[in-house]
Amino acid sequence: MAVVEAGSFSEAARRLDMSPSAISKLTSRLEARLGTRLLNRSTRSIDLTTEGERFHRESLCILDQMIELEEGLLHETPQPTGDVRVNTNLPFGLQCVLDLLPGFLARYPKIRISVDMTDQVVDLVANHVDVAIRIGPMRDSELLQRKLMETYFVTVAAPSYLESYGTPEAINALETHNCLAFAFQRHTPEWKFRDENGQPRTFNPKGNLLLGDGESMRRLTLAGAGIAQLSLFQVQEDLAEGKLVPVLEKFAMREPQTVHAVFMGPHRYMPQRVRVFVDYLTENLRSRSQTVKNIKSAQ
Repeated sequence: MAVVEAGSFSEAARRLDMSPSAISKLTSRLEARLGTRLLNRSTRSIDLTTEGERFHRESLCILDQMIELEEGLLHETPQPTGDVRVNTNLPFGLQCVLDLLPGFLARYPKIRISVDMTDQVVDLVANHVDVAIRIGPMRDSELLQRKLMETYFVTVAAPSYLESYGTPEAINALETHNCLAFAFQRHTPEWKFRDENGQPRTFNPKGNLLLGDGESMRRLTLAGAGIAQLSLFQVQEDLAEGKLVPVLEKFAMREPQTVHAVFMGPHRYMPQRVRVFVDYLTENLRSRSQTVKNIKSAQ
């Protein structure tokens, strides 16, 4: 575990106050006992093999259990304690997660939350993440997931932009507008619509701005920089206040986007500090889906 976290035998040895040769011998002895290679070694790097990734993942669970035992978390009236490392994209973190943290910490004062917000999808193992929030299709079957809420995409623009450049009345009309796009690879980079016949239709947004996160895109849309397609949870307050207005509503796809909390399993080995955090998110975000449905039916 120390070698994987440190990225080298020498750094792991320094952290454990051992010699690099001792670390190397212990690792080789472990591989011999398991009958498989866990690490691919080179002069410049150390990479986990497929078997090594599995062993590392399960070892994380075992170490968490040991920490819980040492901290007395298995008593009849346990008090969760320890760090919970959370990863979320920037819009969802700002709009939905941060406001929940004071209430969670009041309920579990011995837990410390570390939040990293980035729109890039991170590897939970490599980045030592306990819980990640992900929106849309799930690809990694090895990760456990808990549904938190549903949202959907809405195409929006600021009134100032529409006053200057006009309101598109058809999907093809977007070709003449400045459409804000993301600068990183996404599951579905195209905007989704339904045409006049109700058939799925996609549009590849093009414009003079590429953004690295959804919050920057929201702010530039509010400033009148162009048209964007964003999640409803991100802009529903702006829509209610008239700061943004929906466009091309009659062509809206309204395809639900599920928001999941993802974490490593198996569930019965999930540390209590992680379990109570996921439970708290589920408890407090469930009502957000109903809010989305109400807005959807009103539109």
